[in-house]
Amino acid sequence: MKLIELITDIDIECDFDACKSNIEFDELEISGIFSDSRKVESGSLFVCITGIRSDGHKYIKEAADKGASVILAEKGVRIDEMIFSREDAPILLRTENTRKALAYLWNSWYSRPAVGLKLIAVTGTNGKTSVTHMLREIFDTALYKTGIIGTVKCYSGEKLISIRSEDEKANMTTPDPKELYEILSVMRDDGVKYVFIEATSHALALDKLAPLRFEAAVFTNLTPDHLDFHKTMEDYLAAKMKLFHMTDTAIINGDDAYGMAIAAEAEKGGCKNIRLCTLDEHQRYDFTAMNVKSFGCEGVEYILSSVCSVFKVKSPIPGRFTVMNTLEAAACALTLGIDCRSIRDALRHMKGIDGRFERVKLCSGADFSVFIDYAHTPDALRNLLLTARDFRKKGQRIVLLFGCGGERDKSKRSEMGKIASHLADFTVITSDNSRSEDPRKIISDITVGFDFSFARAQAQIIENREEAIYYVIENALKGDIILLAGKGHEEYEIDREGKHPFSEKKIAMEAAEAFYGRGKN
Repeated sequence: MKLIELITDIDIECDFDACKSNIEFDELEISGIFSDSRKVESGSLFVCITGIRSDGHKYIKEAADKGASVILAEKGVRIDEMIFSREDAPILLRTENTRKALAYLWNSWYSRPAVGLKLIAVTGTNGKTSVTHMLREIFDTALYKTGIIGTVKCYSGEKLISIRSEDEKANMTTPDPKELYEILSVMRDDGVKYVFIEATSHALALDKLAPLRFEAAVFTNLTPDHLDFHKTMEDYLAAKMKLFHMTDTAIINGDDAYGMAIAAEAEKGGCKNIRLCTLDEHQRYDFTAMNVKSFGCEGVEYILSSVCSVFKVKSPIPGRFTVMNTLEAAACALTLGIDCRSIRDALRHMKGIDGRFERVKLCSGADFSVFIDYAHTPDALRNLLLTARDFRKKGQRIVLLFGCGGERDKSKRSEMGKIASHLADFTVITSDNSRSEDPRKIISDITVGFDFSFARAQAQIIENREEAIYYVIENALKGDIILLAGKGHEEYEIDREGKHPFSEKKIAMEAAEAFYGRGKN
């Protein structure tokens, strides 16, 4: 692709003091875009990214030696101009924010794939995956061809898209620009109409979505998480707020402590339609869930009430969080013109989402229940345990197994330990993607918050997660509700050695078969 076509949407300056004078922008062809100097190819464009652990500006010489035709650096960064004095030196371009520029470059590389697509983004600490999947189900029922980009998997219609980061340790809900805009190009070519995207705070803070404009944006909630990256809740909130300057319609959880701040920011950003959702029947909001009923493991039911529509919503997905998730999905769909019947039918028949309060099918001899859930924040863990407590029967224990990720927000570890001690009857603390950290240190951080003085607080520490799963199943009592929290849909475990296959569902089923199946002595 020609350089001039790539940089059309970016504010670019050419540093002529450090460039050859005979530049032919109109004719220069670029063979590829790279932000990793080790992968640079001849004729490519190298973008200098200032990262958390490394600064791409330090590797300009390496990129030039490998044949990069163009270097894109940030304004104000000092660069060794000797690199650009030789005859075959690359062109040096400058811009204010190379991260943001990288998103625009990949958007141009894939010929602005979002043009013609209707994009809907969902952001929040918890609930992004559930709401995007609910929306997809609703729009599929209304006979639109849809795509989804998020934590579990990416789909274009019914086709699974396997484009993911080359970094095997990456766990990116919102893909990096290279992958994101390629995925959108596949969806465009497949004739997709609506795309549902999980918009993380990292993606928003790092401007991965900067070239995009959204039909609607949904805010689920905001609770402490990712503070290793954002440092403060104010910065975390600011990242989320960016999305509401990029949308025409905002659907907001009015019951959340940050809901009004998000609404004010959306109005400030020129958002045309701001809709608030609530479970409080006394609030005068746009969409209200009234007469909420829980049927335990069988799901929830309520009356959706708005100025334009009143109808019953039923969902087979259990949990109090399901009420707000379905309400926001329905509110978004209604606001975008989807009919009530499609919404009602889609939510009633939706069976669940991988790793979101997902019940594991055990052998017939196992007289207890096992659920897998992605809860890996204090708020999500609390909601998971409260949901289980809502539908447990007299005498049933809640057995929780969980850990915390390495190289992630350490502040939540002790808080999650405290929540477990107060709401579970028995807890097994174990590993969960320890990465480069010592799993024993992570477990120790969790136990600091575990309140052993609390009446029901009982805990066992088993570092190896597979052994921990076997332990809770071998020692299960009749009627136990076993919650395997943290990994959810993930089919891997990450430690110092790298990324390894690890299926909690498979392990739980095999453990149940070993202890309670036909082969049990």
